[in-house]
Amino acid sequence: MSKVQPAMKLRSHATKKTAGVPGWWKQFRKNRFLLMLTLPMVLFIFLFKYVPMFGVVVAFKRFQFNRGIWGSEWIGLSNFKFLLDSPDLWRIVRNTLAFNSVFIVLNLAGALLIALLLYEISNRRLLKAYQTVMFFPHFLSWVVVAYMAYAFLNPRSGMMNQLLEWMGYASLDYYNLAGPWIYILPIAQLWKEIGMGAIIYYAALMGIDPTYYEAAKIDGANKVQVLFYVSLPFLYPVMTILTILAIGQILEADFGLFYQLPMNSTTIYATTDVIDTYIFRALTVNGDIGMSAATGLIKSLVGFMLVIGTNALVRKINSDNALF
Repeated sequence: MSKVQPAMKLRSHATKKTAGVPGWWKQFRKNRFLLMLTLPMVLFIFLFKYVPMFGVVVAFKRFQFNRGIWGSEWIGLSNFKFLLDSPDLWRIVRNTLAFNSVFIVLNLAGALLIALLLYEISNRRLLKAYQTVMFFPHFLSWVVVAYMAYAFLNPRSGMMNQLLEWMGYASLDYYNLAGPWIYILPIAQLWKEIGMGAIIYYAALMGIDPTYYEAAKIDGANKVQVLFYVSLPFLYPVMTILTILAIGQILEADFGLFYQLPMNSTTIYATTDVIDTYIFRALTVNGDIGMSAATGLIKSLVGFMLVIGTNALVRKINSDNALF
């Protein structure tokens, strides 16, 4: 009894000591080491995502380098009016939305299919080899990919034209024909990014409790039934979150893909010109920083509204799969 009483006194003393401490501080103390691990990324996001937001004022000014941001003339919505009156607006918005919509569908279906196939591989060496081969293109620069594509599409000595000539067809000047790029760009984007999506879905599959698969086999389920009643239901939340985030970036065209891969050929702008390449030309050719900032602001606002709207729709259908 004499040994129990000192322990009870120590416990009551500790309780009194922490009684007046706020709950958030307790959580901070408890998870301080994990929070320290997130600190570099938090600083990165703050410095490169939040601090530049103050420069949004440039969209409402006729920016001049000698006057700076705050000294430049305030012109209100003139930059937005110039953009909306531009004859290129329909083209760049159409191309951006159309290509990104195709990318979302292809990446979702392709990455999901690859992940499900990888999950069926039992040989660990083969699995690692396949993952490496598919994941490696993600780390290649679009400049490198552009020259790889040029080896295939070169008008004179490209492999595709050599194949066409061997089959008895006339060679094509791909860098002066807008039509083929409707197919070339999605194929290149899928080849480069499908590995990243597949790894994410494969990781989600690895997190599924194996007892679900064992129970399905005991019940006599075949491969197709296991796919639709076990694997896919567990992947729905990940699929939904990635799709919501992709829709939020539907106006964010991959600059390297649309600028480097077609070699910035002016004759195929009808297919390859998107919002990001348009902003780039406005900066480098026209030097119009105000209009570029206005375009970027519109992109950000539309993307924000799309994320909110898509998430609200998902929350109405199934709140468990919503992002927030």
